[in-house]
Amino acid sequence: MTQPPNQPPQGGFGAPQDQPPHGGGFGAPQSPPPPPAQPPQAPAQPPQAPAQPPQPQPGYGYPSQPGPYAQPGPYGQPAQPGPYAAQPGYGHPQQPQYPGQPQYPGAPGTPPAGPPASKGRTALIIGAAAAALLVIGGTVYAVTSDGGGGKKKPVAEKSDDGKQSSSGKPVDPGNGKGNGGADPENLNDGRKPGEAKVLWYKSAPDAPGSGADAPGMWITGTTAVKAAYKQVFAYDVGNGNASWDPIAFPQKICAVTPQKTADDKIVVAYMNGVSSRAKCNQLQQIDLDTGKKGWSGEVADGGLFDSAISIELTVSGKTLMVGRSESGTAYDIDSGRKLYDKEKYGSACFPAGFAGGSGRLVQVASCGAGGSNAHDELQELDPATGKVKWTQPVKKGWQVSRVYSLDPLVVYLTNQDKKAWNISTFTKAGKFRSEVKVDEKFAPRCDLSFLARDLQGCQGVAVDADTLYLPTNATTGANQIVAISLANGKAKWRVKSPADESMFPIRTEGGKLIAYVQPSYDTGGQIVSVPVTGGSHGTTKLLQNPSGSAEIENSFFQGAIDWAGGRFYISSTRLTGSDSSKEKLMMAFGK
Repeated sequence: MTQPPNQPPQGGFGAPQDQPPHGGGFGAPQSPPPPPAQPPQAPAQPPQAPAQPPQPQPGYGYPSQPGPYAQPGPYGQPAQPGPYAAQPGYGHPQQPQYPGQPQYPGAPGTPPAGPPASKGRTALIIGAAAAALLVIGGTVYAVTSDGGGGKKKPVAEKSDDGKQSSSGKPVDPGNGKGNGGADPENLNDGRKPGEAKVLWYKSAPDAPGSGADAPGMWITGTTAVKAAYKQVFAYDVGNGNASWDPIAFPQKICAVTPQKTADDKIVVAYMNGVSSRAKCNQLQQIDLDTGKKGWSGEVADGGLFDSAISIELTVSGKTLMVGRSESGTAYDIDSGRKLYDKEKYGSACFPAGFAGGSGRLVQVASCGAGGSNAHDELQELDPATGKVKWTQPVKKGWQVSRVYSLDPLVVYLTNQDKKAWNISTFTKAGKFRSEVKVDEKFAPRCDLSFLARDLQGCQGVAVDADTLYLPTNATTGANQIVAISLANGKAKWRVKSPADESMFPIRTEGGKLIAYVQPSYDTGGQIVSVPVTGGSHGTTKLLQNPSGSAEIENSFFQGAIDWAGGRFYISSTRLTGSDSSKEKLMMAFGK
């Protein structure tokens, strides 16, 4: 099979490009399926949700040639026989189905109206005008930049110990006097035999009518911590009592480290004002167990079009990486001391995103934006020094959209023009290892990222040394989890959800895959396990959440989930700001 006209052979990786659109495919924004039966009161919908779902477009996403692996692959690997026949609905990760919640364009499988915006490309757009308008799902967002070009070195400084109270009432202090701490709704009343308990739940703080972010959720051995709007809250993992007074910030929280350090530290970023020119550039380190505030600092802008209007925070070991529009700055997370900058390299390669964890730090760069050789590059960095360990170019037309795992490295790529996708895995040395060859629609739970690549913004996917675990998409009824070999990209086994609701991987531990089965409107969710050696014996139930709290459990918008110490935690990641009902912030279940 030859390269199509005007497509000279390119180095690097990415599925073959000679894939013309084909009718009846997958991956374009889908109309949502009929929702499961719901009580009359549906959860409030976030303001950015489109009023009507985008109409399906023909032919998005599956290879339409019989066997892109029937020729020498773009990774320089031996040719593979073609399992990719042109079949409707092939393989693309779809936007997850949340009971009672809207479908969103933009997560893997439902591409936005335009190509996914890299930070570098976004920066160019911002630089072209004082204020650019970004249209996503029918909603117009104002994007501004002050065009400042001066660099200022952030100064890390000590602040107070964080024991002050918030500016408003603490949310559910846990003494029965707050708005929910003593189970006023009797969620455990009428609990059926075998059902777990609601250990505690917390109502959300007031949020503006336009909504507010509630990013992150961190569980330590003693404390569950949650950020929401302008505050960070902490609760005892067992009984929900306040572990320390909420920490309040003068402006809204705009970024957090999704990971915590080995000694339970995080960093939170908040805005420096409320105007359209305000920046997400104020950093604060927090000890999760004590609530003490460590160092604080300000993120400087980079070059002319390299703004801190929107940033991302990534942790790898003792390194905090702060990503701007088209650069990054690394700090020592214990002291706030600046370590190094990651800036433009080569002729026109700008850092566009970072992913950290498992002692590894991966950078995705956008190269040659707008030119004939525009492409992405993957690099692994030494977290302590920023030294490049290896570089892997991505084939032209392909963009690294998500990082599913750092160790082993598993990335999800999209080709907007060819309406195709690819999931690839790599060795420690950055060499191509395999790519997924399973004929299925997948549906990890992925957050949206409007202005930047949220590389680690997916839940509902798990990886161990040899296997990738992905949930399938089911518009009605039970879905499956597919275990995919990292050696050859083929399915090893499948297991069906034990209920008529979708099931999502959380993690692997102790030789078992731990998964969450979503609740229905009248039945609580489940935590189940599956031996990583195979799903032939089905699932083993570890926890059955009570039916009396199913409606509340079902109402967590874009819920962050975790399983730790025999307890299950779920929390909202977005507050609607609706006054019509009391929003929930976080909930814990256990025996």
